[in-house]
Amino acid sequence: MYARTEKKERSLGIKLFIKAHRCNSPKCAMMRHPNKPGQHGGARRRALSEFGQQLQEKQKFKFAYGLREAQMRRVVEKAIKTPSNTGPLIVSLLERRLDNVVYRLGFAPSRSMARQAVSHGHIMVNDRKVTVPSLQVKVGDTITIRPQSKDYNLYKNLAADLAKYETPIWLALDKDKMIGKVASLPKDFEIPFDVNMVIDYYSK
Repeated sequence: MYARTEKKERSLGIKLFIKAHRCNSPKCAMMRHPNKPGQHGGARRRALSEFGQQLQEKQKFKFAYGLREAQMRRVVEKAIKTPSNTGPLIVSLLERRLDNVVYRLGFAPSRSMARQAVSHGHIMVNDRKVTVPSLQVKVGDTITIRPQSKDYNLYKNLAADLAKYETPIWLALDKDKMIGKVASLPKDFEIPFDVNMVIDYYSK
């Protein structure tokens, strides 16, 4: 699995932080193998057409958030139909997915592991077990690890990891009790992808 995800990063030529902390280490695939995968990976990249650029940006969002094509399309179509600023709304919808929130709170080292944690029933929202990674959390929701799951290897050293972890400004985290809360809608977020190109891609 990791080999496939690292190939995606190399193919797109950008870190997607699919493997979490590894992306900030010398083990990162983009640092060890900066060229595209394949026999001709070292060849100079040709300039992309406008459609090619839009497709590439869409792929970056899909791979970074671990979405299937149908899921990505639904997010964009929902944002386009809403009387709001479409670009920020797309980012907000992606960030407020439960699997992403679990990752942003530091309860999992990557989105893929966060998605697995939710699917396996390790995560609770407002004291109720939830197994749907795509659930949209709301302001005021609390996210915790199910008490029965805290003895799992994934969570044994979590308290120590959280002690040095900083959450995004729109999330609040009680590190001692390991309780996360959605304090506001996602804001002050820097994403190295062009969301407007994604909108153009799906608007055709």
